[in-house]
Amino acid sequence: MYVYLQVVHRLTEQIRAGRLPVGARLPGERDLADEYGVAVNTVRRAIRELRDQGLLITVPVKGTFVCAKEPSSNSGDDDKPTG
Repeated sequence: MYVYLQVVHRLTEQIRAGRLPVGARLPGERDLADEYGVAVNTVRRAIRELRDQGLLITVPVKGTFVCAKEPSSNSGDDDKPTG
C-alpha cells in the first residue's frame, strides 16, 4: 500500500469517528507529516486525494477543512441543477 493511502485512511477514520467533524480545520501539512511520520509531500498527496473524494476543501490562506462525513459514492450527477 502506498504511504499516502495510509494517511488517507487514517484521516478518513478520524472524520468518520467524529474526531474531525464537518467544518474542522486540519492541522498544517508539516504538523500532519510529523504526526504520521511521513514527508510533507505524502501529506499533500493524501489531502489532494481526500479533496477529490469530496471529504476536504482547501481555502487559500485559511487552510484545509472537513466538508463531508464520508466520500461521495456517486458520480456527482446529483449535484447538477435540474431544469
